[in-house]
Amino acid sequence: MSFLYPLGLLGLIGIPILIAIYIIKSKYTEQTVSSTFLWTLSEKFRKRRRSASRLTGIVSLILQLLSITALSLLIAHPIVTLPHSANEYYFILDASGSMQMKAGDSTRFDLGKARIAEMITDATEGSIYTLAVVGDDTELLFQRLDNKEQALFLLSEATASCNDADYTDALGAAQAYFNESPSVLTYLITDTAYGAVQNVELINVSAGEVNFSLSEIRHTHTGGHLTVVGTVNGYGQSAVRTVSLYVNGSAQAAATATVEVTPEAPVAFSLEADAATVASLEVRIEEPDALDADNRYLFYDVKSEPIYNTLLVSERPFFLKAALSTVISAEIDVIAPADYTAERTGYGLYVFDSCAPETLPRDGAVWLVNPTASIEGAGFSIQAMEELKDGEPLTLSTSSASTVKQLTAGLVGDSVYLTGYAKCGLYRNFTTLYSHMGNPILFAGTNDTGCREVVFAFDLHNSNLPLLYDYSVLIRNLVAYSFPAIIDETNYVCGESVQINLPANCESLSLQSPNGETVYLSTEDAVASHVLNEAGTWTVTMVVADAQRTFSVFAAMPPAECDPAPTAERFGLQGERDNGGFDGTYDPTHLLFIALAILFLADWGVYCYDKYQLR
Repeated sequence: MSFLYPLGLLGLIGIPILIAIYIIKSKYTEQTVSSTFLWTLSEKFRKRRRSASRLTGIVSLILQLLSITALSLLIAHPIVTLPHSANEYYFILDASGSMQMKAGDSTRFDLGKARIAEMITDATEGSIYTLAVVGDDTELLFQRLDNKEQALFLLSEATASCNDADYTDALGAAQAYFNESPSVLTYLITDTAYGAVQNVELINVSAGEVNFSLSEIRHTHTGGHLTVVGTVNGYGQSAVRTVSLYVNGSAQAAATATVEVTPEAPVAFSLEADAATVASLEVRIEEPDALDADNRYLFYDVKSEPIYNTLLVSERPFFLKAALSTVISAEIDVIAPADYTAERTGYGLYVFDSCAPETLPRDGAVWLVNPTASIEGAGFSIQAMEELKDGEPLTLSTSSASTVKQLTAGLVGDSVYLTGYAKCGLYRNFTTLYSHMGNPILFAGTNDTGCREVVFAFDLHNSNLPLLYDYSVLIRNLVAYSFPAIIDETNYVCGESVQINLPANCESLSLQSPNGETVYLSTEDAVASHVLNEAGTWTVTMVVADAQRTFSVFAAMPPAECDPAPTAERFGLQGERDNGGFDGTYDPTHLLFIALAILFLADWGVYCYDKYQLR
C-alpha cells in the first residue's frame, strides 16, 4: 500500500491527545439534592447502572479513535497495488449505418457504447484504454488513456454515421498497437458476424432485428400523370408492407400499393397519380421496422433560376451575338466600348470584345474576348502579343477533369487556327480548353470577385473558329458554365458529395443536416461541395444580393447498411498474443468514507444513550 498524501497520517497524533483527554477529564459532576434520603436513593439507582455507564465510555472512546484513524487515512489517500491485475484495452466501435438499427428502445450503437462503458467501469484502476470509432472515417476518440471518468465522457460523445465502415485504418492502427503491446486486449464491437477472428474478441450487438428498405426508385411525369416504380427489400422474415406516394408535401397519400416482401428477392411496385406539377415527391414504407432511415425516398425538383439577360460590349458583335442568340432566349443588349460604364449593372452575363473595362462587374459572369490590356482582379495578366504569320492550330485539352469534360462535351475536335493571340500569365486556378505551345488561349474559371469568367485570348475575326461546327457547341457549353444550375442533383447516397454551383456574389452558403446541425461552406470559389454523412433531407441556404434562397437534397442510406445481419469473412491481428498484465491499483477511499460515516453515527448513538438513558 502507498499513500498519495503521506502527510495526512500526521492526523494520527489525535489518538494520544484523545486518550489524554479521557484520562484527565472529570468523571463526576456536583449535583444539589433536596435531602439525604433522596441522595441515598439516587446512589442506589446509579450503582445499578454504573457498569453500563463505564462500558459506554469505553465504546465511545474506541469509536472516536477509529474515526480519527479513518479520517487520517482518508487525507493520506491510500492506494493498494494489485499485481498483474491491470490491462491495456483497445476498443474498435463500429459506427456504420446499420448500427443505427433499433434493438428495443436503444440502437445497436448505444448498446455497443454501453458494453464498452461496462468494461471500462469494471476494469482495475491503472488500466489503459484506447477507442477507435469507425464511421465516416476512423477516429481515435482517446488513446492510452488511464482516467476512467474522462474515457467514459469521451465515449458518451461518440455518434454513429450512415456510411459503410472501412476498417482499413482502424485495423492498421490496432495491428501497430498489438505489435508494440502483445498483451493488449482488443475488442471489436459491431453487428457484423465474422467467420473467423484472431487476437480479437468479437462483441456482436445485433439481435435478429427485422428490416425493410426501398431501392431503385424512378419516376416519370408526362402530361400531368406521375408514375413511380421501385423495389422493396426484405431482411429477416416475410411480411406485407404498404408503400405510399406523397406529392408536393401533401399529408394525404396520392397513391398506395400493398406488396408481400420476402427475404429471397426484392419485390417491385408501381404507383400512379395525377399531378399538374411535381415540386417534390416522397415514397414511404408505412410500417415501422428496425431502421427508419431506409423507409423513405424523396425527390426535389430544383430548377435553375439564372438571369440570362446579356450585355455585349463590342464594335463588331456579329459572331458573338449570332452564337449567343441561338442559346440565350433573353434580350442581348449591344453597346460600343466607349459607352460602357461601371454603372451598368443587372446583367447575368457581360461580354467584352476587344476591350478592357477598368472595373470588372460584380453581379454576373464575364467573358473577355481578345482583351487588350491586363485587368485588375481578372486572374491573369497579358505578358506579350504573339503573331503567327501562317496561322497555327491550337491544342484541345484531353484532361479528364470534370470541368474540362463539361466544357468540351459534344465537340468533334475540329482544328482551330489562329494568326495571333495574347500571351497570358495566370495567377488564379483556371481550366484551359485550348492552348498553343503550352500557352493558355481559351480558359475558364473565376476572377477575384468570385464571378465565373471565360477568356478568349485572341480575336475571333483572326481565326476560323466562328466557321466551325464546334463554335456553336462551344458557346452553348460556355453559356451553361456561366449560368449553372445551383444544384444539378437532388438525390444522393450517404457518403457522396453534393455539388453546389455558386452564383455571382453569393454572400453566404450553409447546409443544415437532418439532425439540425448547420455547416457553413466557403463562397470563394465557383463550386462548393460537402459530404452528406447523414440520411435524410439536407437544406441548402444561400444569400445572394441580400435575398435568401433555399434548396433541398436527399441522402439515402447505403444499400449495404440496410441488412440487419451483415456478414464478413474474417477480422484479426497477426502475431502471438502475450497474456501478461501489469500492476493495477485499488482505491479504498470510498470504503473509508462509509466507515467514517458509520463510526460517527455509532458514536453519536452511544452519546445520546449515555446522556438520556443513564442519568
